[in-house]
Amino acid sequence: MKIYHQVHPEDFSHYKTKDIREKFLVENLLSPDKVECVYTHYDRMVVGAAYPVNKALKLETYDQLKAEYFLSRREMGILNIAGYGSITVDGEKFALEKMDCLYIGMGKQDIVFSSNGAASPAKFIFFSCPAHQSYPTRSMKPSEAMPAAMGSLDNNNERTINKYIHNDGIKSCQLLLGVTSFKKGSIWNTMPPHLHDRRMESYFYFDLPEEQRIIHFMGEADETRHIFLNNEQAILSPSWSIHSGVATASYSFIWAMAGENMAFTDMDAVPLKTLQ
Repeated sequence: MKIYHQVHPEDFSHYKTKDIREKFLVENLLSPDKVECVYTHYDRMVVGAAYPVNKALKLETYDQLKAEYFLSRREMGILNIAGYGSITVDGEKFALEKMDCLYIGMGKQDIVFSSNGAASPAKFIFFSCPAHQSYPTRSMKPSEAMPAAMGSLDNNNERTINKYIHNDGIKSCQLLLGVTSFKKGSIWNTMPPHLHDRRMESYFYFDLPEEQRIIHFMGEADETRHIFLNNEQAILSPSWSIHSGVATASYSFIWAMAGENMAFTDMDAVPLKTLQ
């Protein structure tokens, strides 16, 4: 499990492209018939994926966690981004279609990812952070998620934010998770951007057509940088960094946050005119 250490904004301002990609970009999470994870020192978030094609995959613990099982001291949010599958949690089976979400609370031990068939395998993307209280395991379909309409077609950022794990949805200890999808003709996400001084955030981009690219912007408002991402890649966003992006075609992304405050609206706006 690769470890991502924290980066100070003053150091970040001197980074070249290869440094940014090494410190913040999460590649190659989806490997057939494997569970892949990375461990970050940003609020101890773990970003991972399970891609069961020909066999079921059990979530094992990692030496970096120093725990008997993965969720000994953690909670987890999972979104299925493709195909049909199920997740078994301590013997209880949850069926998940594309865009369905599952939350698993602290203390659950036996977690198994499965696909309904190799012809249309599920792709489970998950985010896990430390927890100090256990909440019930719960699934949610996109039709049940609380939607928030944002942006406008005039600004090319008309989008719907479906909130799954938050104060008024699936209850968790400190994890927030949702999906942003765009209206036809809109390609800008989180613009104007904002900061979360009290928590980190991670994006996982998906449903981007082959051969297309996403340009992700990050950094302090007066020291922004960008990198190019492919489909099904993740990016880490420290609390001091803006997080925004644009793509050469339509796409969606999962956003997940962990930190001090559970309020979805807890964000510090960055006016467009201040960006450099």
